[in-house]
Amino acid sequence: MRLLCQHPSVEVAYITAHTYAGKRVEELYPHLQAYREMRFQAFRPEEALQEAEFHFVALPHGEAMEVVPPLLEGGARVVDLSADYRLADPQEYARWYGKEHRSPDLLPSAVYGLPEFYASDLRDARLVAVPGCYPTAALLALGPLAMRGYPLDGCIIDAKSGLSGAGRTLSLTSHFAQADESVKPYGVGSHRHTPEIEGRLSELSFRPVRVSFVPHLVPMSRGILATCYLPLGQEVTSREVSEAYEGFYAGSPFVVLLGEGRFPETKCVAGSNYCHLGWHLDRERGVLVVASAIDNLVKGASGQAVQCMNIMMGWEESLGLEAPGVFP
Repeated sequence: MRLLCQHPSVEVAYITAHTYAGKRVEELYPHLQAYREMRFQAFRPEEALQEAEFHFVALPHGEAMEVVPPLLEGGARVVDLSADYRLADPQEYARWYGKEHRSPDLLPSAVYGLPEFYASDLRDARLVAVPGCYPTAALLALGPLAMRGYPLDGCIIDAKSGLSGAGRTLSLTSHFAQADESVKPYGVGSHRHTPEIEGRLSELSFRPVRVSFVPHLVPMSRGILATCYLPLGQEVTSREVSEAYEGFYAGSPFVVLLGEGRFPETKCVAGSNYCHLGWHLDRERGVLVVASAIDNLVKGASGQAVQCMNIMMGWEESLGLEAPGVFP
């Protein structure tokens, strides 16, 4: 909603919330003064279809699949921010999310909403699955290398996320006294974003890819820093790496290449839809280190959803999203 109030071609007409139905937006989010007269409503498909033609669904995993089918059946176009349509295999979804997929017939038509790689598929899409925040950071760092045929097996993805990545639901790990002044890995070997990362890298590489993905929780509100270590061997040159990134991202408005020897900071992308990328090639050890930084709530979620909408509607990809990060 914060992003859309700056969008010149969008009118927010219908907003829902389970817990806060009936409350004015301004009561809960005083910074959203553009919507101060609007109230959250309980979701009803008939009302949703009558009030709006384009829908963002931001429900927990397992709940989105109850809402998306009736919206599509009513002729709407949908961008879903949950994981319900990210994985092509319903069995794989059940394995990682512990729930049976109740609309598997929609999975083949769902387009993965990473515009830098799937823009041509997004244009005619009816249903878009916005990537997870960690996969967004990892794929933007590694995707161009995968498409160039560099071997990614053995890659280590060391990613760190702010507390907002866990959502608003209270948990012991996100309590201030528990998380402040502490950093810890979690979901090691079992994080739900692992199959999403490996599946898309395999698709881009045209061969199976397995990586070691280790997320960490850090005491900041927002942001993701993903540092990726690739054992490429000593034959790869710095020039080849630079050409891989510069060639692929030449027309991408939201990927900022810092180049070799400069590395991104989460503070510099906070509140923005930008991804900053930097790298270092250790020729002596044959290891390429690539780091990406995004705001997990913007490029890792809502901003990317709006970027997808722009492409789906035939608008300029960057419309309403060009505000820079908030620094310091």
